[in-house]
Amino acid sequence: MYTKMSVSLDPNLDALRGTLSHRPPETNDDESLLPASVFILVYRKDGSYSLLLNKRSQMVEHHKGEVSFPGGARDPEDATFLDAALRECQEEMGIDPQDVTTLGQLDDVVTRSRFRVKVFVGTIPYPYAFEPSSVEIAEVLEVPISALLDPSNLREEVRWAGGNVVKSTCYAYGDHLIYGATAQMVDRLLELIPPGLRD
Repeated sequence: MYTKMSVSLDPNLDALRGTLSHRPPETNDDESLLPASVFILVYRKDGSYSLLLNKRSQMVEHHKGEVSFPGGARDPEDATFLDAALRECQEEMGIDPQDVTTLGQLDDVVTRSRFRVKVFVGTIPYPYAFEPSSVEIAEVLEVPISALLDPSNLREEVRWAGGNVVKSTCYAYGDHLIYGATAQMVDRLLELIPPGLRD
């Protein structure tokens, strides 16, 4: 199990940690779903706050070419879901678990590929020397929160599910589209972030 000493945070990230600490996440314990976890990493870059995402390569087993947060399936050797998320950050992005400060957790998300995903929120020191996996990651994306809040970047995904039309929010960023479970996670984070993270 990874352990980390507590560190001081800037006031806006500390406010986010406070918000998350007063809101227990809704969990999904359906054992028929595959266990997984991701990390939403928030950090200050060029005077504003960004989220770390990536475009998955065509060589991964699930969600080829999609934009996602660092994360993946929980392995038997992972003591906790948090350990799984930290391991995936290291494997995918070269982020040392000791450099990650956990701020809290969002509600679980169920993917179309039948994963139940624990969603952790954290931060890292920045600038950071990412070392993305050449096998798993096609591109590193540092997406400003302000871009996700810009109405001009909102899109609508329309699909059939169980014989019904389902509409959901997507986010455009450059040539990329953030959709599906990742967009759900973004939605939930944006509902909770304090004003200082929106600039």
